[in-house]
Amino acid sequence: MSDIAERPEIIREIKGSNEFGIVEKELTIFEKLYNQGWVRKTFLLVLLALLWETYARHLDNPLLVPTLTDTVEAWKAAVLSGVLPSRVGVSLQVLAIGFTTGVTLAAILTVLAITTRLGTDFLESMTAMLNPLPAIALLPLALIWFGLGLGSLVFVLVHSVLWAVALNTHAGFRGVSQTLRMVGRNYGLSGLQLVLKILIPAAFPSILAGLKIGWAFAWRTLIAAELVFGVASGKGGLGWYIFESKNQLDIPEVFAGLLTIIMIGLLVENVIFRTIENNTIRRWGMQH
Repeated sequence: MSDIAERPEIIREIKGSNEFGIVEKELTIFEKLYNQGWVRKTFLLVLLALLWETYARHLDNPLLVPTLTDTVEAWKAAVLSGVLPSRVGVSLQVLAIGFTTGVTLAAILTVLAITTRLGTDFLESMTAMLNPLPAIALLPLALIWFGLGLGSLVFVLVHSVLWAVALNTHAGFRGVSQTLRMVGRNYGLSGLQLVLKILIPAAFPSILAGLKIGWAFAWRTLIAAELVFGVASGKGGLGWYIFESKNQLDIPEVFAGLLTIIMIGLLVENVIFRTIENNTIRRWGMQH
């Protein structure tokens, strides 16, 4: 053993820790900022705003595309006068009623579908027939059945929300593994308890996706419906505000209304749904 240790061709060099190179490198300021999602999204929004302003100034036709500056000025004036907040409040109130009703009905239909064969057949048949039907196409019938008011708006909103949420929820339930179902049954869970304690947590990514789609469908349908007849119970919403501005050829106000729709969409997506997502499926490790 001593002969092997003393062989001259075996070279042993002792190196210090400073000779191993860079083990951990601190990120630059640019890399730290780029790793923040809100910074990247803000950059994209600023870029789009610059493109809008540049194109509008190049076009030089306010009746077609007003500049971002004029749109922001019109938006500030409408907000300070109280007109825009009141119109937004009316639209959000109707949206909350229609969306809540649609989600509730979707939950009932999905629970029936996952617990009974007849419920599955009913849900599949109704979604096949009614889901391709545009909600705005039902507006003439809604006006005949419910009159010019809140009932018509809620009816078309429920139609736009119900099938999207029900389809995604049902697909999520059917995607839950048999192992999880058997675990629930071993604990004595069945029926509604199995749905609440096993199926909903396991299928929550699909459920949340359905809620996002349903919210988007409902918001678009509401604005379109308000553009058609606008006033519900003597009050006009955001769609009616855009329609009135168009009739007065106040195009900056039209774009201000559209900008408000976009801002509400960004707020709901990046605050409400993102908070729910972070506290549920991301926290549970179901999504990266």
